[in-house]
Amino acid sequence: MLISMTGFGSASADDQGISCAVELRSVNNRFFKAVIKLPDRLATLEPDIDRILRESLVRGSIVCNVSVKDRAAPSSVTINDAVLKTYLDKISSLAPTLGIPFNVDLAHLLMLPGVVEAGEDSAEYVRTHQDLVLRLVKAAIANLNAMRRREGAALWADLQRHVEIIRAALAHIAAHAPTVAKTYHERLRARVNQMVADAKLSLSDHDLLKEVALFADRADISEEITRLGGHLDQFVSVCRKDDGAAPPLPNGATSAANGAAGDGRKLDFIAQEMLREANTIASKANDTTIARLTVDIKSAIDRIKEQVQNAE
Repeated sequence: MLISMTGFGSASADDQGISCAVELRSVNNRFFKAVIKLPDRLATLEPDIDRILRESLVRGSIVCNVSVKDRAAPSSVTINDAVLKTYLDKISSLAPTLGIPFNVDLAHLLMLPGVVEAGEDSAEYVRTHQDLVLRLVKAAIANLNAMRRREGAALWADLQRHVEIIRAALAHIAAHAPTVAKTYHERLRARVNQMVADAKLSLSDHDLLKEVALFADRADISEEITRLGGHLDQFVSVCRKDDGAAPPLPNGATSAANGAAGDGRKLDFIAQEMLREANTIASKANDTTIARLTVDIKSAIDRIKEQVQNAE
């Protein structure tokens, strides 16, 4: 089944005085791109979180926001005198330059980065929080994918509608195509007879049939109809490969990643091939009815191309 690249998932928990929340937001992207926002003291967890995201999400722009609050007070707190002095020196030197009074609020100074440091060892702090954070990241991914699957189901429903429009138009083209050469023959005979009568000339049926045969060969679109139908079957097969209802791909081919998501680019390529066949049919047929039907086909393909940009 299709999976959309757009979605949201979150998870939160309290464990032994630690409150943690993870939010994941996903939007379209041709490739996988993750932006991970962590508290400074947990920055070393970024590679682990990135790995977990890559294992579960094929592509898309992913923003992962992790927030942690310790309700229990830290065992000890220290003030970094060197950092505090650096801030004071900078402020005192800037005050005359800016023409403002040098007033210091100690409470505001203590909120500046690096001034107050928790006494707990950084490595120990990470070990204390790691299991909870990674567990919630996995839970948020599960919730994100649940939403992306729901979005994918809606996407597939819309794609099916456009696929059926193409199939219906293609069936009409296949039924009408054999009459094109016959209609051309009749028009050509009428025009030639008129020209011959006016010029008092004669033209053999053999010459007329030869011209009709050449036209029929140039206007033959049977191969394009077959290929476009095959592209439609493959498109549906890729979209439905995981729901047990899809026919096998041609020549025993298998989907990428053993049925995993990530078919958006494949579907985009198939849609490009469908458009190419539709353009060839329109240019070769030389018939107004077929031209009108191919406009409907190309309009549906354009809509498909827009929609598959949302598929993972």
